[in-house]
Amino acid sequence: MTDIFKDIDAFLPYKDSIRRVFLADGDPMVLSTKKLIDILYYLKVNFPKLTRISAYASPRNINNKTILELKELKSAGLDLLYVGIESGDDQVLSLINKGETFETTVSAFSKLRHANLNSSVMIINGLGGRAFSRQHAINSAKILNEIQVKYASLLVLNTYKGLDHFKSRLNNEFLLLSPMELLLEMREFFNCLELKETIFRSDHASNYLVLKGVLGRDKQKIIQQIDAVLDSGDLSKLRAEYQRGF
Repeated sequence: MTDIFKDIDAFLPYKDSIRRVFLADGDPMVLSTKKLIDILYYLKVNFPKLTRISAYASPRNINNKTILELKELKSAGLDLLYVGIESGDDQVLSLINKGETFETTVSAFSKLRHANLNSSVMIINGLGGRAFSRQHAINSAKILNEIQVKYASLLVLNTYKGLDHFKSRLNNEFLLLSPMELLLEMREFFNCLELKETIFRSDHASNYLVLKGVLGRDKQKIIQQIDAVLDSGDLSKLRAEYQRGF
């Protein structure tokens, strides 16, 4: 804790201009509720103009806390949790050794909802490869329909250590999707979504096609944007490889 407070103290010269804090890195929710509350309190006291504190979280560590503990964290200043769901399909989750299932993820978000904690989730386009593409799209939409989060985003799989390294960690033959196959998977995903008022973004550096909107209000508009590229087959409408990042 001394090291954590020392890291925070390094930013005290800028305390009047800091509005948001992100608790990094990995998953801070692995800490005890008491330690997290001490950190949140220290931030609120030292940064008077703070408007939001956010952090990464895994369903596992959310489930390890009670609803009362989550409410206490909310009261102490925690506003938003970023959760990498990656996929709603149990086979894909098992394939990547995620350590979660559809049910454990839904359970975690049920707790967040009862604690009134906002969340932002990430799904990874192409994560199941060609073999699991359709079920990955359908079940990822299904889990979002179930949890109805405030924010959602779609990122594209990047094998940043190399495709061979990625394949070596899996238990089956993995075939990477082409940009057009990724769009087909996205179209299936959006077609199955039944969200009410989730703010959606697909503008990460990894994305080939930037999409933004509120779902479900903008669902058909987003599908039309995807169809425009699929129908034309024009790759120039997508980000070039050199424009993409991790």
